[in-house]
Amino acid sequence: MAKFEGIHWASKQMRYMLPEKHYELLDIDSQVPAVSRSVHYALFLAFEGIRFFCKKNPQGGLEVIFLNWHKNLERFQRGIAFNLSSDQQNWVPSVEELEQILIHRFFKEPALRSFFEEMAVLGAQGYLRPYTVDEEQSIGVTFPNRPAIRAAVSRYDRYLGEPFTGVVVPHMVRAVGVNKTGCLKLGVNYLMSVKAVDAAKKIRPEAASALFLDDNPRAKIEERNITEWDSSCCLFAFRDGTVIKIPESNLILPSVTIQGIVAILKEMGVKVEQRHIMYGELLEKAKRKELVAACSIGTAGILNRCFELVFVDAESRVLLAHRPDQKHPLFQKLGEAKEYYWNIYKEKTKVPAGLKLFKYVL
Repeated sequence: MAKFEGIHWASKQMRYMLPEKHYELLDIDSQVPAVSRSVHYALFLAFEGIRFFCKKNPQGGLEVIFLNWHKNLERFQRGIAFNLSSDQQNWVPSVEELEQILIHRFFKEPALRSFFEEMAVLGAQGYLRPYTVDEEQSIGVTFPNRPAIRAAVSRYDRYLGEPFTGVVVPHMVRAVGVNKTGCLKLGVNYLMSVKAVDAAKKIRPEAASALFLDDNPRAKIEERNITEWDSSCCLFAFRDGTVIKIPESNLILPSVTIQGIVAILKEMGVKVEQRHIMYGELLEKAKRKELVAACSIGTAGILNRCFELVFVDAESRVLLAHRPDQKHPLFQKLGEAKEYYWNIYKEKTKVPAGLKLFKYVL
């Protein structure tokens, strides 16, 4: 499974108790109760991953920059709401409240100043990880009584990266649409992600990612829809110059990054279609060498092109190992789109229509 490389965490984390709206700063190694619903049952365990950039402004002050991060906060808000009972919905924080505690309280803590100063010097990628946990010491199988938001912040060098090998894993399902969990960042979804990568490694030991099909394993494998990678969304680029984005659904996480990449590709004149693509169609296009590249899209890695995508049959026997056409213009444009995306954070290029830059002075 994809891993962070060169990651460094700030020495502090924050905690925000939702019932009483109480904020406090904790050491990074401050633990949760050993007997917690979140630890034992993954109840009230939602999280978010948010990219940012930190730099010095002309006046010498520190600035942090986010792109479309209101979408991250809205997604986190939905994850929190899903984990609370109907009687607890008044505890769900507003987007404005999340912005207040994460930026104007946590990021502006004096204890974090040196960490952000170092980030600005290095020009490093920043990653904010807010998550939820039930702070009550209880193993009752109920909704949380002491729900809290915690958050930690880091800088890192790389995530997943190129080249990487992906394998289709048809006999596992990441989420079930009827439960409406696949569209949320919930801890319960990620056990199947790591299990799928483990299964992929049995087919290709060097596999770093697994590609899931839909939640209908009884259907013919060729008629099942492609959904997501184990921990990221996907784009498919074809020889006719078209890129296909899988539509959002209860099985598909509404990726903030993919919205940005699609906007950039459109600015570059690339035709982007949003539609489902069945496994059989993708396999046939790969056989006919119409598939230029399959891409992994996510917060930490932005965009990584798969350098070997292994197609299998219903019994997981290898049918085809697809490799990208690195000489095709669309392959190059995908790489340029990744660079363009990160340069938006650095304010080196314009923000495409439909995207919004957020900038805060610390």
